[in-house]
Amino acid sequence: MQRNSRARFFPLIISLIVIALIIAAVVSIGRAVFNSGGNSSDDQSSQTDQGRDALLDTSTGRSVEMTVRGPIVADENFTSYRIAVSNSERSMNVYKGYVEEQTNGKTLENNTQAYEQLVYALDKANMMKGNSAADDESKQDIRGICARGYVYEFAVLSGGNEVKKLWTSTCSGSKGTLNASKDQLSQLFLAQIPGSNELIPFRQAQDLSF
Repeated sequence: MQRNSRARFFPLIISLIVIALIIAAVVSIGRAVFNSGGNSSDDQSSQTDQGRDALLDTSTGRSVEMTVRGPIVADENFTSYRIAVSNSERSMNVYKGYVEEQTNGKTLENNTQAYEQLVYALDKANMMKGNSAADDESKQDIRGICARGYVYEFAVLSGGNEVKKLWTSTCSGSKGTLNASKDQLSQLFLAQIPGSNELIPFRQAQDLSF
């Protein structure tokens, strides 16, 4: 009788163990999926915070830049310009051709107090705020983007190296990674260089789709 009782209970015990293992596996998979999604959100938030922290850092070696690229045309006719600001210097350089041969420009001194006011204004204008694709490397490749219009790049640098860069354009089909007003940001940069409007190598027409 005792042997028969054991024989009856043994399959039941095995079944309970198998069910427990299945439940444990399902719970583990659920936790893995949940944590994976959570990490993605945390990583994106961390990237945003890293860019913002770098933007608001006014120590020596930090700087901000805006680069504006004109329509893609013949090398002889292609133009662009860049405004760079640090706590010791402000500059606006105008370039001709794709290898950026400088044709015009202006360099001025700066100080930490003035730089601090600028970067906090840029922060309030969401310069480091990007959309969900901001950290996708494929979305950072702007070659050929908005061929008939204008491309804006906004970057924070440390020691001359980019910490984070976001871009947008005047083409409705190429909004880019920046989730902020390019007009508001560009006006803040241009205001750092007295007479900057006279240095801009082109006058932008209406937004174009291409």
